[in-house]
Amino acid sequence: MSKQIINSKNAPAPIGPYSQAVKVNGMLFVSGQVCFNPSNGELVNGNIIDETHQVMKNLKAILEEAGTDFSKVVKSSIFVKDLNNFNAINGVYGQYFDSETAPARETVEVARLPRDVNVEISCIALV
Repeated sequence: MSKQIINSKNAPAPIGPYSQAVKVNGMLFVSGQVCFNPSNGELVNGNIIDETHQVMKNLKAILEEAGTDFSKVVKSSIFVKDLNNFNAINGVYGQYFDSETAPARETVEVARLPRDVNVEISCIALV
């Protein structure tokens, strides 16, 4: 079993001892992404919709770097600071997946996220 580290310049660089993603045995494990804009390092957190779109753009960049896309995502995890934002987050999230083939998922409210953002999403995809 060999593992390949995936890093995209079009997604935020890791801020700790982890990789953006790891590819192993035909699977891609993508670390949780928050709303950092990779071009300027600033948070995109004016509202939950903009924040969620940036998270999804970051995931997309990593998936593409690994040679895959949202259609191959089999599992995602959504962590939110306030579950009252679920409908807005779900609306944005749904724009990136075909409802007929959408991945398995959980959405969990947490006490706090890095840099006090409102949403973080990770995923597992086929490559």
